Amino acid sequence: MSRSDGTRGAAKKAVALQYGPGDAAPVIVASGMGYLAEKIVETAADNGVPIYEDNSLSTILTQLQLGQEIPPSLYQAIVEIYVYFLHFDAAGRTSETEESAGSPQGEETT
Repeated sequence: MSRSDGTRGAAKKAVALQYGPGDAAPVIVASGMGYLAEKIVETAADNGVPIYEDNSLSTILTQLQLGQEIPPSLYQAIVEIYVYFLHFDAAGRTSETEESAGSPQGEETT
């Protein structure tokens, strides 16, 4: 019998957003938990799609339907993610300005 510390990892969640010409807001194009979330993240990484990790936001976004635009109440959170991505180059490194400001780096998943 193994000993447990009483904590369990929460199921991983992932959501993919797309924002294209003619869209009023970003649209949910993929969403899932567990294995499906892992595949969404893997597919994004394999295709050079930026990934951002925010468990609270992913919990909210996984409750939306595929093809649904994000609601206005989430616009600010999504804008902050897009701005965050603007500070990364194609290799996933932060710009010198961001590094000198002490901003966090790392892989991101939603």
